[in-house]
Amino acid sequence: MFTGIVTAVGTIAALQPRDGDVRLRIATGRLDLSDVRLGDSIAVSGVCLTAVELSGDGFWADASRETLERTTLGDAKPGARVNLEKALTPTTRLGGHLVSGHVDGIGAVNEWHPDGRSWRLRIQAPDELARYIAEKGSICVDGVSLTVNRVDGAAFELNIVPHTLAETTLTDFKTGRRVNLEVDLIARYLERLLLGDRAAPSGGALTEALLREHGFWI
Repeated sequence: MFTGIVTAVGTIAALQPRDGDVRLRIATGRLDLSDVRLGDSIAVSGVCLTAVELSGDGFWADASRETLERTTLGDAKPGARVNLEKALTPTTRLGGHLVSGHVDGIGAVNEWHPDGRSWRLRIQAPDELARYIAEKGSICVDGVSLTVNRVDGAAFELNIVPHTLAETTLTDFKTGRRVNLEVDLIARYLERLLLGDRAAPSGGALTEALLREHGFWI
């Protein structure tokens, strides 16, 4: 789990194709790796990757075909800048919102313009994600926890303050750029819960009768 609070900007240092998927090396810049061990999770522009090798100033990770198809890592090139965040611990400040690092879809930057000292960002999400995006709700864009200002169908607007712009790759954004999107966890599970028996028509669904049978009163 992550918070969407980026702690360093790194770069993709190398890409090694391996039987249809890719092993990539991330140079982590000022990210402190002293407490990172093999098998730990690190979010790379919103994608949860597992460190399979540590190399002093960075780490290696494998990106499966699923990851390459569902995220912008499929377009990655050496030298590209990426947002980095280590997995949270029980003592981590939850300054953003709960983020899993499991990308729900790829959006595209529609508009990007200054607004006072901040910037206004408009992103077009895939149509199937529109129902999860709510005004003043949270969304993760390339690993950055942000608040939705407005929603218009599958498009939504964000306000980017100077600190966020300076500390993340959002400063690299241009119209047309593809970005990783992760919707709020609560919205994702709430929809599944509301399906009720339809989520498991074989009879394995959690039902009111089953809860009452085991002593739960609702």
